[in-house]
Amino acid sequence: MKTYLIADISVHDMEKFNEYRQLVPEIIAKHGGQYLVRGGKSDVKEGRWQPGRLVVIQFPSRKDAQAFLDDPEYAPIAQIRWAAAKTNLVLVDGL
Repeated sequence: MKTYLIADISVHDMEKFNEYRQLVPEIIAKHGGQYLVRGGKSDVKEGRWQPGRLVVIQFPSRKDAQAFLDDPEYAPIAQIRWAAAKTNLVLVDGL
């Protein structure tokens, strides 16, 4: 079953975040991940949620998604994101 990593990102240091954006695609691909949404325009139609930058990444399985998050090569890259932005992140199983 495919798993989707969904991130709502509020960037406060765009220079640092751009560094993250350059480094992360290779490690996502290493784990079979594929971007489906990468910061496009969003419109809230119901509720009070005000998302920042939305990202949706499809992985072949939850195991692959978790392997991406746990990969030691990703750890220093994640540190860059944590320094540049506040992130809400969830994994969701799907079709």
